[in-house]
Amino acid sequence: MNYRHILHLLGGLLIAVALAMLPAAAIGIRDGLTEAWLVAMAIPGLLGLILWFLSPKHPELNAREALTVVGLAWLAIVAAGAIPFMTTRVAPSVAGALFESVSGFTTTGATIFPVIEALPPSILLWRSLSHWIGGMGIIVLGVAILPLLGVGGAQLFFAEAPGITTDKIRPRIATTARLLWGVYVGLTGALMAAYLVLGMSFFDALNHSMSALATGGFSTRTASMGYYSAPIQWVTVLFMLLAGVNFTLHYRALTGKPLALFRNAEFRWYLTSAILVSLVCFVVLGLSGRAWSIDLARDSVFSVVSIHSTTGFGTADFGAWPVLLQSLMLALMFVGAMGGSTGGGFKMIRAAVVAQHVLGEIRKVLHPRAVIVTRVGGHPIRQDLVLKVLAFLAMYMGTHAVGTAILAALGSDLVTALSASLAALSSIGPGLGEVGPAGNYGHMTNTALLVLSGLMLLGRLEFYTLLVLLVPSTWARGHRTPRPKLTGVRKRLRGWRGEADPLSSWPPMTE
Repeated sequence: MNYRHILHLLGGLLIAVALAMLPAAAIGIRDGLTEAWLVAMAIPGLLGLILWFLSPKHPELNAREALTVVGLAWLAIVAAGAIPFMTTRVAPSVAGALFESVSGFTTTGATIFPVIEALPPSILLWRSLSHWIGGMGIIVLGVAILPLLGVGGAQLFFAEAPGITTDKIRPRIATTARLLWGVYVGLTGALMAAYLVLGMSFFDALNHSMSALATGGFSTRTASMGYYSAPIQWVTVLFMLLAGVNFTLHYRALTGKPLALFRNAEFRWYLTSAILVSLVCFVVLGLSGRAWSIDLARDSVFSVVSIHSTTGFGTADFGAWPVLLQSLMLALMFVGAMGGSTGGGFKMIRAAVVAQHVLGEIRKVLHPRAVIVTRVGGHPIRQDLVLKVLAFLAMYMGTHAVGTAILAALGSDLVTALSASLAALSSIGPGLGEVGPAGNYGHMTNTALLVLSGLMLLGRLEFYTLLVLLVPSTWARGHRTPRPKLTGVRKRLRGWRGEADPLSSWPPMTE
């Protein structure tokens, strides 16, 4: 483990966070918060410069060091992002400031503030910027980094190749990241333009376009998207749905392959589930006494897409809906969006793999001698990848259970504890009970906020990126496995007929 190389990259990231604060700082200085924003920028900026210049300039990282950098980078970024909430004194505590920062960068959208309009415009912009930066960071993490471990959501399926493969658009990660950034910026600009045409102010359009494409949910209004007109809400539904789609599919659709979306099985399941659950919500709400109207249809579709894409915007309080619909919302919170998107949750593709595997096990009971292969979208899934998905499911469910138990022990009722734990783990924001769409997290204790912050990081970074930091061997200095001595026969084989030494590739490479 080369610590100096890791510190060099962390320094660069802290400098980047300080520079990202510039737009919000400019508004803060205009509004008289000069000292607060200068201090907020100076702390990560100076620390980053020190780490950058006192460490090697061209680090070369191995896989273990790269994973360590990713985990530590997210911890450093959310810590730096919490500073503006403290220097401007809008957060009541350090835990509250950290919670708001983690919620922003993980695109969760949970907030401790009961009245959003009371916040300074500079803080509102910083919240949205943290969403937008974190959203793209999640895409690059999911499409370009986690597949190297064999655990990324984007790795789990692509129709162009058999089995579960990595779809990175281009072989080089840097090229992939630039292409995805282009798609991300383009969609953000398109949504902002649509908002402006529909009458939203420039400041609100900027904030909501960044928040929607990041599937974040931070708004400049306490009423969230319920504050705005019906056309604005329908446009938001469309872009929330698109933000929950694998961004590599967006790239292919925008580069002349528009049918790539509908050929992708995961997208078909994602779209179908959103339509079916919206229809169920519309019918059940109508039968429960709500007037049959276009407004009812809009509230149903908006709430379902918002939860399914893990955005968290709200136009209606689904916490007051019938229990059946609340249960469906919890199911959507768990499943989440597609792999390779800015959305969170367990991911649609993983849910499909688990479902197909369970059906296969049932068929094996009926036909013990049959060879049954788990298939998704008609393509066979390697058994080792099925086991990785099941292991991820076990971690997800176990972590949710532990989080629920801790929150309940800290004083939350069962519905609030269960939904808050799931909303944090799936990066959604609103839950049920006291943390429903009409509520917030400001009433929770500092300990509960820290627990939820940990859940947000674990769920959004898909466990491995952070858990690898807790493994002692991650920090151990590497050692080379001794190569066995050549025997007389092996020495003769080395030069026999000009062939290479059979042991030259020892130890054997693993897949």
